[in-house]
Amino acid sequence: MNENQDKVFNKTSINWYPGHMAKTKKIIQEKSDLIDVVYELVDARIPYSSKIQDIDNILKNKPRILIMTKSDLCDQVQTSKWVKYYEDLGYKVLCVDLNNNSDYKKIVEATNNLMEDKQALRTKKGLRKKEIRVLVIGIPNVGKSTLINKLAAKKVASVGNKPGITTNMSWLKTKSNILLLDTPGILWPKFESEVVALNLASMSAIKVEVLPIDQVACHILILLNKYYPGILKSRYNLDSLNDDWVYTYDHIGRKIGAIISGGEIDYDRVSNAIINDVKNEYIKNITFDRFENRND
Repeated sequence: MNENQDKVFNKTSINWYPGHMAKTKKIIQEKSDLIDVVYELVDARIPYSSKIQDIDNILKNKPRILIMTKSDLCDQVQTSKWVKYYEDLGYKVLCVDLNNNSDYKKIVEATNNLMEDKQALRTKKGLRKKEIRVLVIGIPNVGKSTLINKLAAKKVASVGNKPGITTNMSWLKTKSNILLLDTPGILWPKFESEVVALNLASMSAIKVEVLPIDQVACHILILLNKYYPGILKSRYNLDSLNDDWVYTYDHIGRKIGAIISGGEIDYDRVSNAIINDVKNEYIKNITFDRFENRND
């Protein structure tokens, strides 16, 4: 094992703020008057960590739907607590399975409901209902492009399971009288919380290179051990984590065949395999943001 695993619990301060993200915020502010509704996307597995920290300063009082994507991958019991939490704060919350077409109908219906009074006023004045302009915003790899493509019923945005796919902003038509403003994924300038940073990395919202991969992999194993021991057992044949990380990595390495010359274990390959198990959805029914650990 390398020395980073001995530092797995150490405080991590991260700076990662690509220029297009700063530009995105500026453009959003400039186009604010054109926006009728905001779709704010968060990952249902990390409903707190994936919520953009300073979003309210950008969006002001725009009507907003908080869309929890990847609901098919989360721990429904734990995430439902976050749904109620955000609803109590006044959000309209929708949990969405990006692969379920009927869930998109809920989004369109909620959007029309938010605009009902304004549309009725236009009708009363003899005007046609306006095309609803919607801003789609969220962290990288939260499913914005997938959602946009489904609403447009064609591929109009690039999709990928890594951050940084979308780098430009453009208005995109749909078949539901909704015009979408696609935006690149936004992160905040600095992650003061190590847990938030590790949660984001665990869900591939920030690039693997930003944090030591062994630190991210160990974070995943620690949370599986604490909250989802059944997954730890079924995926890695571990009843629990051993205090000796070398033993744990050796065990997993042998199981997945991560062996190099001389019978040694390829520890980087083990770390990547653990991260990819979450990324490729082999590990599901997990929520890493625990409601009881929130900071109100």
